[in-house]
Amino acid sequence: MSASGGMGARARWATFDCYGTLVDWNRGIGDQLERLFGAESRQAALARYHEVEPEVQAESPAAPYRDVLAATLRRSAQALGRDLPEAERDALARSLPGWPVFGEGPDALRELRARGWHLAILSNTDRDLIEASLARIGVEFEFAIVASEIGSYKPAPGHWREFLVRSGADPARHVHVAASLFHDVEPCAELEIPCVWINRLGEEATTPVLAELPNLRGLPDVLDQAFGDSAGL
Repeated sequence: MSASGGMGARARWATFDCYGTLVDWNRGIGDQLERLFGAESRQAALARYHEVEPEVQAESPAAPYRDVLAATLRRSAQALGRDLPEAERDALARSLPGWPVFGEGPDALRELRARGWHLAILSNTDRDLIEASLARIGVEFEFAIVASEIGSYKPAPGHWREFLVRSGADPARHVHVAASLFHDVEPCAELEIPCVWINRLGEEATTPVLAELPNLRGLPDVLDQAFGDSAGL
């Protein structure tokens, strides 16, 4: 990843959530839950996982994400009435580096860079895990801010505050791109940060957003239209 210095206040910044937006979080988690608990339990286990993980993060905002993954998996197993072998406690963290990247994402990110956008990641994860995922994505980001290093998990505002400090970005030239209503879209609305909602699941919501897209394919054009073509170059 490149250094962020010397970019100037006129630079255009797009920050991204990673898991669910660039990397297929549901498939990565779901495949492990199915392996551990069976195909018939996949959807119920995934739904329970979605409920439990924010609780664990709120309880332990300074915890490494691999510990959050382990605690959430354990509680999900308990809710299903299933045994979780000790050897599988870290199954999710072990599998995360192999979680698949959404196919259209890398091309959209490369096009944004070609148009002069500066890119950063704001993620609820650990440094080693995000580095493994960024290697799979294969596109350069200026930097990545991870929960375990700032002691804060989204939807708390710590990532966005740290981003402004680290980047020196003009808030009027910053947009956030994310799939999760709870972790990203709703807090962006509260913080008055323009947000593009990547609505991969076809959800319905009334939260105000800059734009809503089904995937990342049309993102470069949407951002250029909203912030000015080739501005800040």
